[in-house]
Amino acid sequence: MPHYAWRPEIQQSLHINGVALEAQCWGPSPAQAPTLVLLHEGLGCVALWRDFPQKLAAATGYGVFAWSRAGYGSSDACALPRPLDYMSREAADVVPEVLDALGVARCGLIGHSDGASIAALYAGTHADQRLRGLVLMAPHFFAEPMGLAAIAEAKLAFDSGELRTRLSKYHRHVDVAFRGWNGAWLDPAFARWNIEAATDSIAVPVLAIQGVEDQYGTRAQLDRLAARCPVPVELALLASCRHTPFLDQPEATLALVRDFTARLFRA
Repeated sequence: MPHYAWRPEIQQSLHINGVALEAQCWGPSPAQAPTLVLLHEGLGCVALWRDFPQKLAAATGYGVFAWSRAGYGSSDACALPRPLDYMSREAADVVPEVLDALGVARCGLIGHSDGASIAALYAGTHADQRLRGLVLMAPHFFAEPMGLAAIAEAKLAFDSGELRTRLSKYHRHVDVAFRGWNGAWLDPAFARWNIEAATDSIAVPVLAIQGVEDQYGTRAQLDRLAARCPVPVELALLASCRHTPFLDQPEATLALVRDFTARLFRA
């Protein structure tokens, strides 16, 4: 049964599997309209979506919901080190519980980076009739040397204190947030991480968006998705855009998501 009280733009806690997760919503409730559920990146949280949720709700007329995963934002901490299959575990153990708590009837998952990988994993492993489509921004399906090198650079910036200071404004457990993500990706075994097989079973339309100048992944991520996914995949490559399309190219990204989700729910 739903147990999340839909109070737009008010920060709340959502309790999932005994863990308090920071959560916020915008626009109409799931009883009134479809719901777009946001899944953040490896260093993200509710606040780091910036004004994208508000603009998305206004542009589409749909409800928008975001939560901070355990260890991020104001959510409870999690144990370290994170298991190398943490994204698969999130898709299996948390995402379905969140959707149940919201009481959604029709929804789309919109993920960024790690969040996009989690969204793809959920769609590829769950036959959820509520799920109508995916928006995947800068998704990862396998580890690339250039991406791992950029993550190693982030560790140097965090250890020097510069990145830690910036992130501490958004994460109550900043060391957990950073070390959990960075430690998993820089584990030598993570170079063999690959979730491409999950895309073979995705049964809903997909919009995949990536910046041409993405420092964490190449176009090969999107090409592999399009080659393996058995349903239509729309690819959008944005110029003058790095790893965060909704910040680097906000107007283009919003228009792509608005038009794609309108087609989803109209159908």
